[in-house]
Amino acid sequence: MSQPCFSFSSCRSIQEPLHFKPQEPKVVVAENENDKMVDVQDKEVTMEGLCSVAAYDQWTPLSVPGQRPKPRYKHGAAVVQEKMYVFGGNHNGRYLGDIQVLDFKSLSWSKLEAKVQSESAEPASVAPCAGHSLIPSGNKILSLAGHTREHTESLSVKEFDPQTCTWSILRTYGKSPSSRGGQSVTRVGDTLVVFGGEGGGRSLLNDLHVLDLETMTWDEFESTGTTPSPRSEHAAACYADWYLLIFGGGSHSTCFSDLYLLDMQTMEWSRPEQHGIIPEPRAGHAGVTVGDNWVITGGGNSKKGVPETLVLNMSTLVWSVVTSFEGRAPPTSEGSSLVLHTINGEDFLLSFGGYSGRYSNEVYALKTSLRPSVSSSRIDELETNGMTPLSAEVNSSREPIFEIEELRDDKNKGGDISKTLVQAVKREKNQVEERLEQEKLQSFNLKKELADVENKNAELTKELQSVRDQLSDEAARASKLEDEVSEIQQRLQKMETLEKEFELLRSERGGGSDESGSGSNKRPSSVGFRRWYGDDER
Repeated sequence: MSQPCFSFSSCRSIQEPLHFKPQEPKVVVAENENDKMVDVQDKEVTMEGLCSVAAYDQWTPLSVPGQRPKPRYKHGAAVVQEKMYVFGGNHNGRYLGDIQVLDFKSLSWSKLEAKVQSESAEPASVAPCAGHSLIPSGNKILSLAGHTREHTESLSVKEFDPQTCTWSILRTYGKSPSSRGGQSVTRVGDTLVVFGGEGGGRSLLNDLHVLDLETMTWDEFESTGTTPSPRSEHAAACYADWYLLIFGGGSHSTCFSDLYLLDMQTMEWSRPEQHGIIPEPRAGHAGVTVGDNWVITGGGNSKKGVPETLVLNMSTLVWSVVTSFEGRAPPTSEGSSLVLHTINGEDFLLSFGGYSGRYSNEVYALKTSLRPSVSSSRIDELETNGMTPLSAEVNSSREPIFEIEELRDDKNKGGDISKTLVQAVKREKNQVEERLEQEKLQSFNLKKELADVENKNAELTKELQSVRDQLSDEAARASKLEDEVSEIQQRLQKMETLEKEFELLRSERGGGSDESGSGSNKRPSSVGFRRWYGDDER
């Protein structure tokens, strides 16, 4: 079983997260304490669900009926079709494998009994895990990586279908990343980007892998620039389907507050300048994006837990505080989950579980006043005030990739920009069409290979059926031979019995002849002749 990543004292239990004060007593929330709520000043939401949360940018505890899940941290959570699905986690050092569902319409908990789709006849199961990542994919949920009791060599990719309540182990191609937990998995277009985490032997990682969701093929990219140090329990986000941001996390001796930026087109890392407040170092925090805003909650370090809920405007790299919450609750905990859900045009953040001196199974909600995106007028205003948008700051250290960007950034240059833009668009269009033709050709080749494989599979199926028929015939012959052998054995037993009875009759008859010879002067019969004759000679 994997130990917590941030070990500041070798004497502490491996079951306790190590980002909070060592002297703080550990309280485990038992299952029979599910009806208890943390003592806070805020009023509980008991009616009308999330819509009853009136105040903006304040965390509010939700009173959710139904059997509440076992308290946990380092679990995974994802929203699909008005429901939040929670899978796995860690409770008292024990990995969990259950699936809990929070219905946003009825605002009630329920537990799913999931089954596993397996090609073999033997029953299969999904191993309990913690430190994994849940990613919504259409109406299904992907689960990647995570620590399990039994170590595996490569990172696993599973898919859960809420409609059929079925797990499937997905087959991937290419070189799979090594198994790990505490990594970040970020959706960038039609790909998933995996960064860092803690691997086997508690080794910290800073490698970068990309999974193409259309072909289910892994690629490991060699990046340049200022690469983040190896870490786990960090947070990651995607901006404009172009940039990957990494914030915080920890090693075995310290926690970080640094921010890294990866250009997904050039695969170049940079460490941009941050504005606004200075975030505290933290690990085990959670993050979710609301348009251009990246909200960060929870986490902790060697000194304390972090009470502030932060937001980073990714277009300007300005940090600010949304709210501050004092007390043991998911928004201030390590290993809690954070998801976004929209109801009637209002965006709600929901924080569940975590560890802050005790394990939690509570749900807190925050109605955010953040807007989906920053308008162009707002960006122009920030430029006027001396603040630099993210795109301008990143591109200041290199030439733009696309000619369109170069023409847009070069506003002060004269010339017929519109004509040049049309030419650039045509060139881009030709390039896209060429790529499309290449993709079509590749798709055709793949379909052809798939047809060949299916034909071979059909032939092998026929051969397999033929072998099965032969085995069935041989089994019938073997059964018939066994019956014949059994019958022969019974006959042999009868013959042995007859021989014994025959020997007994011979012995009885021989004894009777001796007695008759001794009692009269008559010559013995021919049966006893030799014995009688021999006696006369002696």
